[in-house]
Amino acid sequence: MLRTRQNGIPAYKRIQAVILKRIESGQLKPGDEVSSERELARIHKVSLMTARHALAELEKEGLVERRRGAGTFVAPPKIHFNKLMSYTELMAGRSLPARSKVLSLQVIDDEQEIAARLALANGGRLLRLERVRQGADEPFALETCYMSAETFEGLNRNALERGSLFMIVENEFGVELAYADEEIDATAADSRLAKLFSIEKGAPLLRVRQVIYSGKGTPIIYMLGLYRSDRHNLTIRRYRRKN
Repeated sequence: MLRTRQNGIPAYKRIQAVILKRIESGQLKPGDEVSSERELARIHKVSLMTARHALAELEKEGLVERRRGAGTFVAPPKIHFNKLMSYTELMAGRSLPARSKVLSLQVIDDEQEIAARLALANGGRLLRLERVRQGADEPFALETCYMSAETFEGLNRNALERGSLFMIVENEFGVELAYADEEIDATAADSRLAKLFSIEKGAPLLRVRQVIYSGKGTPIIYMLGLYRSDRHNLTIRRYRRKN
């Protein structure tokens, strides 16, 4: 039955936990087929309705995708932009490991427009961080972050390879990140990005320009992100207020 419990845990939740564990361990990778409803019902000794409910909930969370007449498959990682979260936090929410490769970390002084966005004085030096984001060992995003070189002096490559930029900024530099203003549009992959993402040149990408502010309303990080459009969802809730 749908509500059959063991140690207080609903049966469908137990089924989900088993599937998630296989995804986290790498036994199931994006594109791999998940056991059918009938197989899950047999293995876990539950009704077909319970097994169907378990897969339906995983589908709602974007962890699996069901293809009519073919079966249920592990979905490729997708990022949702509705909440200001670090990449590490986003992936943890999907029970997936966060992997990043730092391409460069350097101090620059030739980006006056970005320095102005961060309210730095003329000639203010910037720390420029470029990283490739990976999900399930697949590169799907290129992010370039700019910060005050003076404020974040001492930020090093090793720390960024290991952990979250947001966590480092908040825990090691004592800067609370509160909200972000974003500009989102579409662009096309150039030769470099096509090679990086293993897609065709000219394929659509989602481009996000983001200014992240502290709790005091001070601009802290300017980020330019280029994302595979088939790996990201932007969901917006709109209300119509009646007069």
